[in-house]
Formats: sequence, structure tokens, C-alpha cells
Amino acid sequence: MQQPSEQVPALLDGPAVDVSDAHELLLGYLDWYRAALMRKLAGLSDDQLRTPVEPLGWSPLGLVQHLGWVERRWLRWGFAAEDVVAYPAGGDAEEWTVAAGTSTAQALAAYEAEVTVANSVALAADLSDRARLGGRFKTIEQAPSLGRILFHLLQEYARHVGHLDVARELLDGETGE
Repeated sequence: MQQPSEQVPALLDGPAVDVSDAHELLLGYLDWYRAALMRKLAGLSDDQLRTPVEPLGWSPLGLVQHLGWVERRWLRWGFAAEDVVAYPAGGDAEEWTVAAGTSTAQALAAYEAEVTVANSVALAADLSDRARLGGRFKTIEQAPSLGRILFHLLQEYARHVGHLDVARELLDGETGE
């Protein structure tokens, strides 16, 4: 008999087991990985969030900032062809490094804002819809479907959340799922 204090582990991560719609599955898993990213940051001090982890060379908050840029590039500039800055002027170094004058709260809010816009773009289209031309993609042959873009984002999050597991273990010994 299960004790009241025992928790039964979830059988699957991500969306509910009865979800079968591909659009809902992709967005549900993407949301699960976004939440996993935040769970893996929990308990870190501001200094731990902002200081590059050796030998990796990036900070946990820098990884979050990078993922905000990734969301922007693939959904806003890529799929929706919005006229937005797709890369910071300082290239990879600026994308992965949180500026000294940017608070942790500001960096997290900027990431959350990109996620909110990305979700609204993804919810308003079908998986088979092709990216609009004029932003990241200049020809119809280059323009992937929303399903392809969401699948790319999902694998990018899975990879980077795994990287954050390594960083977290190096920082304080915490290990993830």
C-alpha cells in the first residue's frame, strides 16, 4: 500500500499520455523542456547563474539567453519572417554572455517574452504551413514547415537541457533526470 507521503513518478514526461495530436505533442514537449530548463536553474545563486562554468565556458543564465535568441531566430525571424534582430551585434560571445548591466530578472524576462511570442506564432499555424519568405528564408525551397521548425527546437532544447545538467553537476553536484 502506498504511503500518503510517497509520490508516484510520472510514467512519461511532457504532455498527457492521451495526447495524440502532433501539433499538441510538439508544443507540449517544447513547453516541458522549457520548464525543465527553469527547474535546473532553481537553487542556484545569482553568482552561480552568471559565472561561466569551466571547462564549458558559458554560464547557466547565458544558456537561457542563447535559447531566447534561438526561439527568436526560428519562430519570429524564421517562420513568421518578422523584421527583428536575429543575432546580437557581438555574435556568439554576446549571445552567450549576459551583460553586467542586465539583471538576472531582466535576462529571464527577456527569455520568457521570446517564448510567449514564439508560442503565439506556433499556435496560430498548422504544422504543414511553410515559413514565410523574407526573414530567414529567401526562397520557398529554403522554407521549412512549422513542424520541421518545432522539431528542430525540441532537439535543441533537449540537447541544451542536457548540457545544463553537466553544468549544474560541476557547479554544486546536483544531478538531473
